[in-house]
Amino acid sequence: MPTPLALQIIRHEHEALASVLRTLQLLVRDSRHHNREPDFRVLRAMMFYVDEFPERLHHVKETTMLFPRLREITHEANDVLDALDRDHGRGESLIRELQHKLTAWELLGETRRTAFETALTRYLEFYLRHMRTEETEVLPLAERVFGEDDWRVLDRAFLAQRDPLAGGRADAPYEQLFATILRITPAPFGLGDPIEKA
Repeated sequence: MPTPLALQIIRHEHEALASVLRTLQLLVRDSRHHNREPDFRVLRAMMFYVDEFPERLHHVKETTMLFPRLREITHEANDVLDALDRDHGRGESLIRELQHKLTAWELLGETRRTAFETALTRYLEFYLRHMRTEETEVLPLAERVFGEDDWRVLDRAFLAQRDPLAGGRADAPYEQLFATILRITPAPFGLGDPIEKA
C-alpha cells in the first residue's frame, strides 16, 4: 500500500514548522552576532504562523482524529499519546509566552532579549522532541494498524486546510500572510533583501 496522504501531509507540515522555528532562531542569533535588533515584523509574522496553523489546525486533527482512532484499535501507545496530547494542550500557552517575550524585547529594549532567546530555544527543543516522538512512535504504529477506511477518513481531514508552507493551498485570508512572510524574511532565509553585515 502506498504511503497514505495523511502521513505525507503530517510529515510535510512537521518539516515546515521545524523550518520556520529554526529560521526564527537563526535570525535572532544573526541579530545578536551583528549587535543589532532583528526585524521584529518578520519574527512576529513567523510566530503568528506557528500559532495559526500548527497550533490551531494541525494539532487539533491529531488530537481529535488520529490519536483517538489509534486508542480504539490498540493500547500499545496510550502513554505516548497521553504525553503528546498534554504537549498539544501546552502549546497555546507556550506560544503566548513567546509572543509576550518578543513584544517585551521590542518595546522595552535589549534587557529583554535574553529572556526571549531562552524561551525560543526551549520552545524549539520542545517541538522538535514532540514531532520526533510522533514520527518515530505514532506514525509507524498508525501505518501498521490502520486499514483503508481509517486512512480515507484521515486523508480527507488532513487534505482540508493544509499548511501553505508545506505545499498546501492557502485559504484567501492567508495567502497574503504567507506571501508577506516570504517577501520580508531576508535572504538567504526568505526572498527579502539580504541582511547587511555590520
